[in-house]
Amino acid sequence: MPERQFNVHRRLRAGLLAAALAATAAAHAESAADRFAGIEVEARQVRDNVYMLTGAGGNIGVSVGADGTLIIDDQFAPLADRITAALAGIDGDAPKLVLNTHFHGDHTGSNPIFGEVATIVAHDNVRARLALQQDFPARGLPVLTYAEAVTVHFNGDTLEVIHLPAGHTDGDSVVWFRGANVLHTGDLLFKDRFPFIDQSSGGSVPGVIVNLTRLVEMLPEDVAIIPGHGPLAGRADLEATLGMIRATRAEVLEALGRGRSVDEIVADGLDPQWASWGSGFINEERWIRTLAASGP
Repeated sequence: MPERQFNVHRRLRAGLLAAALAATAAAHAESAADRFAGIEVEARQVRDNVYMLTGAGGNIGVSVGADGTLIIDDQFAPLADRITAALAGIDGDAPKLVLNTHFHGDHTGSNPIFGEVATIVAHDNVRARLALQQDFPARGLPVLTYAEAVTVHFNGDTLEVIHLPAGHTDGDSVVWFRGANVLHTGDLLFKDRFPFIDQSSGGSVPGVIVNLTRLVEMLPEDVAIIPGHGPLAGRADLEATLGMIRATRAEVLEALGRGRSVDEIVADGLDPQWASWGSGFINEERWIRTLAASGP
């Protein structure tokens, strides 16, 4: 084939490939839009100037006041406009600070959008894990990171941001508004549901037990809790989740000690008192397998 004709064919193939990629990208965007089409982001006042936003993904904590707007986590990118509208509805403006409780996309998906105007703060491991994700925009990465804790003074309150290692992931933090007495747990708490423990990202069942025990011992009785998932909670919900994890872990380890296989334990099921806890993201089978893989 003459070189000129070959080049024409090559440009044609390149053009067709570019068109196909554009069509695929558009289809993915449309699919994402469809996924979130019916989602409403709603605000609920927790205490004082602290709010909780619900929508799709992790619950968002919010502080609004004279210093501006601070948010804890930011769900998925297609919801950024609706998050912004919900903030405006409680007299909030574009976030000045974004605190990430961990790296999962349902808590950091809007980072690249809000990162255009906000300072993003998170544990060292959150930045490291987000930076490893292919095509995650640099503007969505935390620019201020910490190893153990950081204190934020904002809107007349003191926020203690505390890293709790080897729990849901290896980069978990909780955020405690000391003045308002409100805690955002991130995904260390799925209210009344079996939790997701990301063992492939440094999470562990023993670590969650240690972390929840620390929170129960640290927090006052009347603390209001924004869980990672589920409705507004309190310290009793932390205690209930901690009790469930301890009891179901003991049940699974005891069965393993009797020589039961994991599949047999799944077939047997857990004590019926835990049946309602499997109606969320993590069902009973997945929770049993998580416990079995956690070791003694």
